[in-house]
Amino acid sequence: VIVFYFSMQFLHQGIDSWFNVEIDRAMEDALELSQASLDQRMRWHLKQTQQLTEKLEDSSESLVTLEIENLREQSGASEMTLFSRQGRIIASSSINPGDILPSLPDEHIWLQLRQNAEYVALAPIHEEELMIRVIVTVKAREPQYLQALYPVPVRIADLADSVEFAFVRYQEMNFLRNSLKMSFSLALSLVLLMSLLAAIWVAFISIRNIIAPVKELVKGTQAVASGHYDQQLPVIAQDDLGFLVESFNDMTHRIAVARDETRKAGFEVENQRAYLETILANLTAGVISFDALYKIRTANQAAYRIFHIHVNQFIGRTLLELVQSYSELAEPLKSIQRLLEQADDIWQQRIAFLGPNGRQELLCRGTPLFSQEGRRVGAVVVFDDVTDLIQAQKNAAWGEVARRLAHEIKNPLTPIQLSAERLQHKLADKLKPTDADILQRSTRIIVQQVEAMKEMVDDFSEYAKPSKKQTVNIDLPSLVQEVLALYALKSGVKFKADYETGLLMINGDPVSIRQVLHNLIKNALEAIDAHGLIEISLHRVQKNNTDFIEIALYDDGPGIKDEQIEKIFEPYVTTKVKGTGLGLAIVKKIIEEHGGAIWIDTSRKVGAGFIIQLPACNSKQL
Repeated sequence: VIVFYFSMQFLHQGIDSWFNVEIDRAMEDALELSQASLDQRMRWHLKQTQQLTEKLEDSSESLVTLEIENLREQSGASEMTLFSRQGRIIASSSINPGDILPSLPDEHIWLQLRQNAEYVALAPIHEEELMIRVIVTVKAREPQYLQALYPVPVRIADLADSVEFAFVRYQEMNFLRNSLKMSFSLALSLVLLMSLLAAIWVAFISIRNIIAPVKELVKGTQAVASGHYDQQLPVIAQDDLGFLVESFNDMTHRIAVARDETRKAGFEVENQRAYLETILANLTAGVISFDALYKIRTANQAAYRIFHIHVNQFIGRTLLELVQSYSELAEPLKSIQRLLEQADDIWQQRIAFLGPNGRQELLCRGTPLFSQEGRRVGAVVVFDDVTDLIQAQKNAAWGEVARRLAHEIKNPLTPIQLSAERLQHKLADKLKPTDADILQRSTRIIVQQVEAMKEMVDDFSEYAKPSKKQTVNIDLPSLVQEVLALYALKSGVKFKADYETGLLMINGDPVSIRQVLHNLIKNALEAIDAHGLIEISLHRVQKNNTDFIEIALYDDGPGIKDEQIEKIFEPYVTTKVKGTGLGLAIVKKIIEEHGGAIWIDTSRKVGAGFIIQLPACNSKQL
């Protein structure tokens, strides 16, 4: 645009410089000079011709032709002709012998002659020569006209023509000055427009050549951003952009290699994690890992089974936050939290608490985790539910005690009973009535106590001897109904039974299961008054992908004290004055021999409740 502006200014100034005042004056002066020169020559020839007419005034008609020839030669005219007043040729002479007729004046020349009596002007002859035509009047008896054609020198004619042509061209150009400016401006504008279009086209091509690799680079970057790390771009030129593309290709190659290595390492880590999860999932011990703030990171299924809570729902929370949702686990969770915060080395602790299924005892082992810099990054706690193990040890010990007691006590009981009966039989008739009555009462007490001792020894034997079950498929609703029918006839207690619809069958020893029901119902009857209520229900439940039949038995008696719940199933633990403490121990032993579990339900505020879960019959057992 700047070049166009200065070009337009230069063009206009250049065109204007062609037509300044000096050039105009010079052209006019040159034209006047040429015209003045010709005018002077024409005046001279006019005067010369007028002088020649004086010689013709007295010439006879017979000699006029010769006189004309002489006058032509004397004057240097190319042609000389004498005309009558009517324009008839009287005599003529020409330097060119081939000219038959002289050059005749036009009508407008004759009109001018009649008005001025003379005529002088430039006249082109044969479109090649420029002549000075001079016509003057000859004073004679009868007026005549003498025409003389004087040649103009070639140099003067050429100069005059050149000056005239230049002046005409100059006037034409001056007249077309604005048109020239417009034309040149338009041409320059067209050139500018074409240049702009060409520049835009070249710029577009250049930009496209530059942008194309950049676009490819952008597409490659977007592909890498979306995860396609194998993207490779073509290197078009060995310039800075080509170097950038090569660097990009090298970067994507390295990223792809790093991705493959990371993916491979990730697969290995995932396999290891899955392997560890499989191991943790199949461990019988509960495992919980913590971070540096003692928040739960992972927990296996055994932890859920032991605590009876979904520990995975509390990932990212502390054990104290679990306590807010599960208050019954406050004691073990707080103990573990305290050990985590205080222990700087491997620790082991046995923790006992009252869980949903009664007293539980955990053997906990923990270890803090440290980074390579020695900073604590977390901890791992492993715990086993040793309740059954400890109970089994206790049962074995109590079984051995019961076996020895039964052996040591049972042997003298029969002789004592027989001796008391013999004394009664031999001495009853020999003593006074008062003494006989004392003897009878004494021997009766001895016999009753011996019978009680025998019953206790039988309980010891029952608890100590191994089970000899005769397992069959048992329809629990029918068995429960039979047992309830026996007690409904003997007492005024109200029984309420609730059985789930469907098949409720277990595989077990009906005598043992009946003994379990008898013991539980008998204990409930002894705990309530004569118009109490006993509820029993049967339902199918699923636990750890295994079907169980759940027997729930509740009464509305005074219930069981909290301090007795922990040891209620241990031998020789009883709340009765004359109880042996073996009833519930035998019940628990029978249930466990059938693969089930029994615990006290503490959710009710009134009375006592026992829940029994026994494995349901599978399709192969039916």
